[in-house]
Amino acid sequence: MASDRAPESSEAMRRMRGFAHPLGHFLSESFHFLGLFAIGGATVWAAAKAFIEMTGKGHASIEDLLLLFIYLEIGSMVGIYFKTNHMPVRFLLYVGITALTRHMIGYVQKDAPPDFGILILAGGTLILALAVFIIRYASFHYPSSEASDPGRETT
Repeated sequence: MASDRAPESSEAMRRMRGFAHPLGHFLSESFHFLGLFAIGGATVWAAAKAFIEMTGKGHASIEDLLLLFIYLEIGSMVGIYFKTNHMPVRFLLYVGITALTRHMIGYVQKDAPPDFGILILAGGTLILALAVFIIRYASFHYPSSEASDPGRETT
C-alpha cells in the first residue's frame, strides 16, 4: 500500500513545484523591480531637492557639485542594474571616492588645522582608487564566463 502512495505523493510534489516555482520567480522579480524603482525615484527626488536648494542659495559650491555627481553615479548604477541584473561594483567605489573627496573638501574649507584626519580621508580615497584599478585590471585580464559577450561590461 505504501508503494501505491509514493507515486501519487511524488506527482503531487511535482505539480506543487510546477506552481510554486513560477509564482516565486514572479514575486521575487516584482520585489526586485519595485526596489529598483524606489531607489531610482528616491535618487531623483534627493537630487532635485539638492538642486532646488542650490538655486535658492544663488550659487553652487564644490561640495554641492560633488553631491550631484554622487546622485548621478547612483542613478547610473540603478540603470545598469535594471538593464543587466548585475551590480556594477566600480560605481559603488566611485560613489565612495566622491563622498570622501566631498567630505575632505568640506573639512579643509572650514579652516580646520591640518591633522591626522585629512591623511585618513586621503588614504581612504587612495585605497578606493586602488580597488578600482584592481577590479579593472582583473576584469580585463580575467573576464568571467558571463563576460564573453563583447558588447557587455560586467564591472
